[in-house]
Amino acid sequence: MTRLACLTLLLASAALAPAFAADWKMDPAASRLDFAATFEGTPAPGVFKNFEVRLDFDPERPADGRLEVRIGVASADMANADINKAIAGPEWFDFARHPQAEFRTTEIRRVQGNSYLARGTLSLKGVHQAVEVPFSWSGAADGASMQGEFIVKRLPFGIGTGEWAATNVIGLDVTIKFRIRLRKAS
Repeated sequence: MTRLACLTLLLASAALAPAFAADWKMDPAASRLDFAATFEGTPAPGVFKNFEVRLDFDPERPADGRLEVRIGVASADMANADINKAIAGPEWFDFARHPQAEFRTTEIRRVQGNSYLARGTLSLKGVHQAVEVPFSWSGAADGASMQGEFIVKRLPFGIGTGEWAATNVIGLDVTIKFRIRLRKAS
């Protein structure tokens, strides 16, 4: 009788224990990471072609979640060969010394419905800054998607220094937009 009671208690405890967040991996072909600066008030869009997203996330338990984004900074493309050459240099992204940027969460929380907020640290060009990334989540049995938009101030990261530091030519704010398609990791 004691063994049966212990077994029943063990099974009941397992059923009530918090589940681990689902493990998600990005589908690169169906995902985008765009950025837009402004040049004399006109949008100057670009895209990062090489990035990776890893997400441990259960929309019902967002506080247990973890998000990590790695960006191959040298994959930045602003659709203009001269601009692409310039942004590779030390006044901009400095591809040679800082080939990768990274975002890691410290917290994910639900804001309302399918809207969430990821707080974490963005590491770019050797600088680490706290940022907040709002996103929406849409899940299904075969996969999920997350999308959002946020603003980063470029100068604290040393992006656009020297003659480019004046914000009347290149705006201070850079808008980051993302649309990520995810599948459950095996």
